[in-house]
Amino acid sequence: MTTLDGVRTGVDRALEASVAGSFTRIGPAVRSRLFGWEPLAAHRIDGKTSVVTGATSGLGLVTATELARLGSRVVLLVRDADRGRAVGREIAAKTGNADVTVVEADMGDLDSIRRAADSLRRLPGVDVLVHNAGAMSGTRQLSPQGIEQTVAAQLVGPFLLTHLVGAQLRKAPSRVIFVTSGGMYTEPLHVDSLEMSPETYDGVTAYARVKRAQVSLVERWAPQLAHLAVTIAAMHPGWADTPGLRTSLPTFGRVIGPLLRTPAEGADTIVWLASASGAGTPSGSLWLDRRRRSPHRLSRTRRSDTVAERARLWTFCCERSGITGDELAALS
Repeated sequence: MTTLDGVRTGVDRALEASVAGSFTRIGPAVRSRLFGWEPLAAHRIDGKTSVVTGATSGLGLVTATELARLGSRVVLLVRDADRGRAVGREIAAKTGNADVTVVEADMGDLDSIRRAADSLRRLPGVDVLVHNAGAMSGTRQLSPQGIEQTVAAQLVGPFLLTHLVGAQLRKAPSRVIFVTSGGMYTEPLHVDSLEMSPETYDGVTAYARVKRAQVSLVERWAPQLAHLAVTIAAMHPGWADTPGLRTSLPTFGRVIGPLLRTPAEGADTIVWLASASGAGTPSGSLWLDRRRRSPHRLSRTRRSDTVAERARLWTFCCERSGITGDELAALS
């Protein structure tokens, strides 16, 4: 490492330690210059197929648009098919890429996911699968299968969908990307506490716990995919000014205000992970601003994230998703 490299790393670590400097728009503003980020346009992915959940607004919309701009065929997985088709037309007009299609899917409904997977299995392959869908809910709700909705839509649903399209992912070197949240740094991994009871439910806590579980699941899953051409990673976008943040955390949004990242700044690392060379993006890792990050900031979360608890998380996802042996074998 050169002296200059050491200075760059030191500045980046100082930003990361500050939290606010890292998670706000200061992070990408400094790091893009510090490390000389290549424009995303340099990473063409013509002919590849990208599937993006939650693609009608916020980070998902930006991600789908940029992947289309890079030449990918884009499949939008959305709850509202009419809205999805309108967004698809907007993306096509904006990027000049008309290869944008819509599949209806509610990521919190396992039956809906199975129907969507039937459509995706008609594709010749899936090169990129971005799990972005998910919102913070102020009230406790249950999925049609009786799973707490935050857990269903952001953990069990993505787990099931990934397995169901395993054959498509295996047809080419592919990438599975979970969009998590910096909020996961506050919560340990306790599988028994994932589905909060009506008496204890708090939307912010439920969201953070599921985001912690996403990151642990990615690390747990990666070794099982080592013999396949499938890379799995998690990223967190920092504090981005999205409709979800404004709805779920209005006070936080007002306080941080101008320091919030734009959706494009929040989504940059998603698109970069989907399109950049795989040599520098090891499977099972967590990313922010195009660099690998530690999944823990607190000793109590590190202590909780054991091999045994990750195994319990895997069992939890298998049982709640109801996947069969053949489906499980596709990506195990």
